[in-house]
Amino acid sequence: MAHTVRLAELREGDRAAFGGKSATLGELLAAGIPVPRGFAVSTSAYRDFVESEGLRATIDAELAGVMLDDVGTIEQAATAIGAAIRSSPVGEALRGEIADRLAELGLQAVAVRSSALGEDSSEATYAGQQDTFLWVRGAEAVCAAVRDCWASLYGAPAIAYRARLGGDELPEMGVAVQVMVDAEVSGVMFTCNPVSGDPSVVAINASWGLGLAIVGGEVTPDDFLVSKITGEVVRRQIADKTVRYVAGEHGAERTEVPEDLRFAPCLDEAALAALVEAGCRVDRYFGARQDIEWAFAPDGELHLLQARPVTAQPRHDPEPPPGSAIDLVMGAFGVGKPR
Repeated sequence: MAHTVRLAELREGDRAAFGGKSATLGELLAAGIPVPRGFAVSTSAYRDFVESEGLRATIDAELAGVMLDDVGTIEQAATAIGAAIRSSPVGEALRGEIADRLAELGLQAVAVRSSALGEDSSEATYAGQQDTFLWVRGAEAVCAAVRDCWASLYGAPAIAYRARLGGDELPEMGVAVQVMVDAEVSGVMFTCNPVSGDPSVVAINASWGLGLAIVGGEVTPDDFLVSKITGEVVRRQIADKTVRYVAGEHGAERTEVPEDLRFAPCLDEAALAALVEAGCRVDRYFGARQDIEWAFAPDGELHLLQARPVTAQPRHDPEPPPGSAIDLVMGAFGVGKPR
């Protein structure tokens, strides 16, 4: 059975087979939203990998030793499971499929993004829990990045996050592979005020280069709040943007922002209007407020890279008392409440 499919062929009903991120990208493409082309690797590819390499016993044994009030045991389990996964080969059949799909894309550099089951759903988001790899070139490197995405299912933050959500289901991972956007400017936007929930505005964070600097907290982005009704920019805060990530020979490279760009706004009125228009289209299509990652290419073309519902604390996840063990563990890994 084939383990890959073009993103454009996926719909909401494919979440179980390909993960939340890939299914959402398929829906965006169906809606005519500007999304980079690509393909998805199924969750069944991950299951076959785990079973064929005999990894289930290792995973179960390491997780059995985890104590949720002990950061050390979580890190130990994450390290051991990650090493076991990364040292196991990706099967030849999947390697062949990935090579063929890359050929369809013109052998371009790609972004390899995790697409876990339950990810980007209306009840929880695994944003920041699992890995993304940018400017990946060649079938061997893409296979390695897919395997690294699988390994990030058992990163320390992911283990702690799932412990907070509860449930006994085994995690599974799909992977989305997209043509890389050489971003001049990138960022995130919410189709509401993420603090107050006000649906009449779009909140936008933006910085130079790829989005890694924003996601990693390495730069304070420019901050805009734009009215959906009038298009007026009701808040504009321009930051000192000191670093950016750009395409390098061996992937994304961290560089200093030129002096003349550090305090310059990275979005003009036309770019803000394009973002608001695209965000509202996604909002209407899904019928829910959205958290969207985006990038402008050097030619000014806007690309939406992924979207997820703006989520609140899941109702099935009772609030732990302040200072409880699981809160302390989550804080140690920089993991907050599910959005």
